[in-house]
Amino acid sequence: MKAAFCGNDNASAYDISAGVLKNVCFVDALNLVPHVFLLFITFPILFIGWGSQSSKVQIHHNTWLHFPGHNLRWILTFTLLFVHVCEIAEGIVSDANMKSRHLHLFLPAMMGFVAATTAIVYYHNIETSNFPKLLLALFLYWIMAFVTKTIKLVRYCEDGVPFSQLRFCITGIMVILYGLLMAVEINVIRVRRYVFFMNPQKVKPPEDLQDLGVRFLQPFVNLLSKATYWWMNTLIISAHKKPIDLKAIGKLPIAMRALTNYVCLKEAYEEQKKKVANQPNKIPSIWLAMYRAFGRPILLSSTFRYLADLLGFAGPLCISGIWIRNTTRTTSTSYLSSQDFLKNAYVLAVLLFLALILQRTFLQASYYVTIETGINLRGALLAMIYNKILRLSTSNLSMGEMTLGQINNLVAIETNQLMWFLFLCPNLWAMPVQIIMGVILLYNLLRVSALVGAAVIVLLAPIQYFIATKLAEAQKSTLDYSTERLKKTNEILKGIKLLKLYAWEHIFCTSVEETRTKELISLKTFALYTSLSIFMNAAIPIAAVLATFVTYEYQNEATLQPYQAFASLSLFHILVTPLFLLSTVVRFAVKAVISVQKLNEFLISDEIGDDSWRSAESSVTYESCKKHTGLHTKAINRKQPLRHQLDSYEQPPRRQPRPFETDDIAIKVTNGYFSWGSGLATLSNINIRIPTGQMTMIVGQVGCGKSSLLLAILGEMQTLEGKVHWNNRNRYSVAYAAQKPWLLNATVEENIIFGSPFNKQRYKAVTDACSLQPDIDLLPFGDQTEIGERGINLSGGQRQRICVARALYQNTNIIVLDDPFSALDIHLSDHLMQEGILKFLQEDKRTLILVTHKLQYLPHADWIIAMKDGYVLREGTLKDIQTKDVELYEHWKTLMNRQDQELEKDMETDQTTLERKTLRRAMYPRESKAQLEDEDEEEEEEEDDDDNMSTVMRLRTKMPWRTCWRYLTSGGFFLLFLMIFSKLLKHSVIVAIDYWLARWTSMENKTGDSTDLNRESKSYHVAVFSMLCGAGIVLCLVTSLTVEWMGLTAAKNLHHNLLNKIILGPIRFFDTTPLGLILNRFSADTNIIDQHIPPTLESLTRSTLLCLSAIGMISYATPWFLVALVPLGIAFYFIQKYFRVASKDLQELDDSTQLPLLCHFSETAEGLTTIRAFRHEARFKQHMLELTDTNNIAYLFLSAANRWLEVRTDYLGACIVLTAAVTSITYRSDSGLLGLGLLYALTITNYLNWVVRNLADLEVQMGAVKKVNSFLTMESENYEGTMDPSQVPKDWPQEGEIKIEDLCVRYENNLKPVLKHVKAYIKPGQKVGICGRTGSGKSSLSLAFFRMVDIFDGKIVIDGIDICKLPLHTLRSRLSIILQDPILFSGSIRFNLDPECKCTDDRLWEALEIAQLKNMVKSLPGGLDAVVTEGGENFSVGQRQLFCLARAFVRKSSILIMDEATASIDMATENILQKVVMTAFVDRTVVTIAHRVSQILDGDIVLVLSEGVLAECDSASNLLLKEDGLFTTLVKTNK
Repeated sequence: MKAAFCGNDNASAYDISAGVLKNVCFVDALNLVPHVFLLFITFPILFIGWGSQSSKVQIHHNTWLHFPGHNLRWILTFTLLFVHVCEIAEGIVSDANMKSRHLHLFLPAMMGFVAATTAIVYYHNIETSNFPKLLLALFLYWIMAFVTKTIKLVRYCEDGVPFSQLRFCITGIMVILYGLLMAVEINVIRVRRYVFFMNPQKVKPPEDLQDLGVRFLQPFVNLLSKATYWWMNTLIISAHKKPIDLKAIGKLPIAMRALTNYVCLKEAYEEQKKKVANQPNKIPSIWLAMYRAFGRPILLSSTFRYLADLLGFAGPLCISGIWIRNTTRTTSTSYLSSQDFLKNAYVLAVLLFLALILQRTFLQASYYVTIETGINLRGALLAMIYNKILRLSTSNLSMGEMTLGQINNLVAIETNQLMWFLFLCPNLWAMPVQIIMGVILLYNLLRVSALVGAAVIVLLAPIQYFIATKLAEAQKSTLDYSTERLKKTNEILKGIKLLKLYAWEHIFCTSVEETRTKELISLKTFALYTSLSIFMNAAIPIAAVLATFVTYEYQNEATLQPYQAFASLSLFHILVTPLFLLSTVVRFAVKAVISVQKLNEFLISDEIGDDSWRSAESSVTYESCKKHTGLHTKAINRKQPLRHQLDSYEQPPRRQPRPFETDDIAIKVTNGYFSWGSGLATLSNINIRIPTGQMTMIVGQVGCGKSSLLLAILGEMQTLEGKVHWNNRNRYSVAYAAQKPWLLNATVEENIIFGSPFNKQRYKAVTDACSLQPDIDLLPFGDQTEIGERGINLSGGQRQRICVARALYQNTNIIVLDDPFSALDIHLSDHLMQEGILKFLQEDKRTLILVTHKLQYLPHADWIIAMKDGYVLREGTLKDIQTKDVELYEHWKTLMNRQDQELEKDMETDQTTLERKTLRRAMYPRESKAQLEDEDEEEEEEEDDDDNMSTVMRLRTKMPWRTCWRYLTSGGFFLLFLMIFSKLLKHSVIVAIDYWLARWTSMENKTGDSTDLNRESKSYHVAVFSMLCGAGIVLCLVTSLTVEWMGLTAAKNLHHNLLNKIILGPIRFFDTTPLGLILNRFSADTNIIDQHIPPTLESLTRSTLLCLSAIGMISYATPWFLVALVPLGIAFYFIQKYFRVASKDLQELDDSTQLPLLCHFSETAEGLTTIRAFRHEARFKQHMLELTDTNNIAYLFLSAANRWLEVRTDYLGACIVLTAAVTSITYRSDSGLLGLGLLYALTITNYLNWVVRNLADLEVQMGAVKKVNSFLTMESENYEGTMDPSQVPKDWPQEGEIKIEDLCVRYENNLKPVLKHVKAYIKPGQKVGICGRTGSGKSSLSLAFFRMVDIFDGKIVIDGIDICKLPLHTLRSRLSIILQDPILFSGSIRFNLDPECKCTDDRLWEALEIAQLKNMVKSLPGGLDAVVTEGGENFSVGQRQLFCLARAFVRKSSILIMDEATASIDMATENILQKVVMTAFVDRTVVTIAHRVSQILDGDIVLVLSEGVLAECDSASNLLLKEDGLFTTLVKTNK
């Protein structure tokens, strides 16, 4: 066919006799002019100007600023592009009906499309470089285009073209669009004054973009980048080169920071407070406050959601349209009407493509807006809760009205519940609309029978809700069992050494397995309901379709058409989603209501009194907020009220303190009555004064109100009457150390300086005064070691000394110490008193208030306050009290004498040395920590090429297929086969259902409907269809059950293997692996394997198989589709590859930033009195805001990455739909298959992103399996001996004779020996002492008796049997040992003495009597069955050690080994122990490893070790004769 601009089939086409503008072709040519003009002007500027600029200047962010009308311009341009597409399509369709090619029908439209695209690219470049003068070209273009289109429109009106003609409508719409774009351009000129005005307006980019730290650009980029998350490309691609860290994601934009949102929410909440101020019974509504602060974005999101849902119905409508148009061809005239235009199948295919693109864009925009709002709300709520915590009244916490657990729940659970509710919120009002629309369209297609299908769906929806509630219950009970299992596992790991030495591992292992079995039963219930939920979701549409089509067939005379069948199928799929989600949304709504109630209760709870003497200056807090990273006052000033809100940031108005009569008194309390909130006075009639620059001591019995008095002075108690007067200079200058030590999760140094400037000299003086240097030296990183909840556990004394050091270090006028000596031994107390208090503080002339029980320090006090039963008994100097109250003074003297006697006992046992020893034992094995994580060859490769970055990156992008295989096979091959087989079968059946439907409808369509044959065929088709549907429904249940069953079996086996491997592991493993690391495998990792992997695996296999079956079906319907599939497949591969890496990094960032935030809340609640006493609320608030923002930015980036993926996979899905539609129309495939192909193409769009999301999730979750597997490769102890247990005499060892022959011992094959060629002979019944300096090998020798260490040379022979030949269990169960650390397990006393339940009660009572515990145990409720709490905390250390002695006696072994057993007990208990050993164990061999040489002087024989060699061996008396002997030296230094 020949082509010409005006066509060759009409001679009058070029006739202009009636006037140029009367010629249609000329008018079309005129319309080309503006487009050519624009391209001619802009291309040089774009290519030359920006090409050279980008090479010289690196623009930091994509968009520097937005010109006025930015969003409107983008929307209008996109609408213009869409109208151009319609114009091109209309031109091509009209041209198809002509005899020759008429280029003027579509060429100007094509040029217009190119010009509009160029216009927006050009505009974007001008905007990024902030050079508005170049916009003039666009202004001229809009004017010219407007004029030429108006001419065309006028021409149509003159020709009498009716409004119903499409060309007329398109031209009219374009005139309006060009006019609006012209108006936008005029507005830019008016506002920016860049032309026609004398003084152009200078505009700077937004403040956030000037701050190079802000990397989250969603609010600042243009509309297209916003919709497609194009700005995320750099981050996601860079993740391939190096892992994403906090620096890469930068800071939050100001509008999203917790502080900004907190101010909005606080204002709204205060408004609500004012409304209900006069109604005492009403409480302010948080719901309304939330709506006022965050309502607008939620409405915006809902709008997007409505648009997306309505566009979702384009799919089914277009399917039926394409099918009808494809089976019936239409002819047309030169002017197309809108109906004729929409009758073209290709037009419908393009419209379907555009509708899908728009629908997905709106849907993702809706998700993004709700998530961003949810995050903003959570930040605001966290700040609100934190501010409330800082003002909570102490009585609320101490009286148990508000527990730490409740506060932690508010922070960790309730705020997240509200955030999730907000995410799902738009569903609440979008779903009903979606359901109603769906039902109307179904009715339109299938009439009454559609209502049957809809009824099936609606009736089955309540079952979904029931399953969802049951799921929540099952999850809760699982959590309870899992907590109990973890508690037991924790106990095992803490006491593993004892369990191994007593051969009790299997008993405790069984106990954990029992709890695990209960947990697994609960998990089975959970799995059952999960599979039911998945089954319902898959089976409901099948059931609905079955009911509908069978009803239709038997009720209607007309046959079922393919377009009806497939359009209704598509509609059923749309309908099921909201109903499936509805149960979830309702559940979250209920949870949100409860969360708001809890929040309300918390926010209206009591606060500490706003006593003006307490209140700090408001400016202090605001200054610190300004320090908050990147928070500019100017930015917050955008709305005037915010400034005032911040200025008064939570602080009451401050009155001028009254001047004191004298400066000699720092604090004065007059007529004070103070209460803990109960209304009853805890302290009454308090009249005291604290002299300035002196030491005031407060003494009295336990519980007489000493600490309460301190807290009353600090303003923590409720003042019923009276006043606390502070000297003007002092109130903002107080340091306080509470009775219960409180540490931050920070380094030792940060805990001591506590926000003050670092001064090296002062810091050293303080650490020396508190004797902290030796402890700091023991820590792996010195004072830079993390301590606190997440760091290293310190003992009570060490924690107490750090708290005292913190108080001393502060440069404050007043220091308050509440019983600082309680956890310290006498040496440290004296040192602290002399160096820290008398020297360090008194030199500075600082005021000190000291509460103490150590009356021997009273002479040092300048002023003494004696308390009794909540009132002041006496006040004055020691001399005053001596003269005025002789009785009290005498009472003190007797108490001092008693304390002195205890001191002499105490001098023997040095608690600090012990604490340091414990710390050393905890620290040093970790230095040689064997890295157990790396187990795969992949890892080994990684280590070899560590510097080779590309290898590391390759490993980052690789899916851990090997770990996946290990996981799948750990569930058993049968279940794996069953899962794969049932999955494939289920999807084959689902495809068969749809294929059968296509065949059935096509067949019926071809045959008439009068014959009996047709009736038979109908029955046959319905029967097969029903059978297939039934099979599909059954298989849905089978597959969901097999996946969950396989997941459970895998979880069960992995936990069982892990527990057994750990329990049987060598003791060295526990020394070198931190307890927390092992516990993590049993807690977090096991939880992931139990509950998260099975649903992810199910979802992944389902979505993958759905996509594959869809591609298969489309290819079967139209084989040409496979050609288009290749580029789409490549695009999909790269999208998932890049996304997986970035998603993994962002998920880790989100997890790692959450923990510090939660810890900060709990540590603030614990240390409330300290923070308030120090006046550090502002600093802590600032830190909380920083932590919240850090967590929020990680979460925001993660959700933006998810949107990035979903937009791209959705667009790919839309491309698949377009290619499937175009190929099937072009190649005229079978009518039933055409509908089927399109239906499947539509389902792909829903499932493509789930494939990638689930793949990324599975990759992260497989990390847990990998970690668990890394422990499974560890070598166990060799429990088998060369002798059979039956060959060992039942009463072995009977005599207790020990021969040590040339013994060499090491901890591991690759380590040096710790004992070298030790030879000794111990006769039966001898009492042997082993001594030596630290590290000489004493404990290693005791462990060698139990084969806990590697005996690589020599042997130990006990009663004629070499212990290396014995099975481990036999050997360890026949010997007894008492360890240095007394270990008790939670349970009963009976269980602790005899877990194997072998002994009679008489034997147990006898053992308790020997250990001097019988009377004490008898007095307990339950006697032998009395409860022992975790770690035996309800008994003193001495009593615990005596229980361990009783435990050793119960065993009746002829050999007892005591490993520094008296190291951690007081003198009295030690004497009992020694006496018992001498009497009760008189006929047994006792080997004592001494921590003080004085213990073994009475022994029959003494072995002295030095650096692993036996240096001396003889009786103590003989060894003491050697004056230069090692033993003599040890005795002298120990005395």
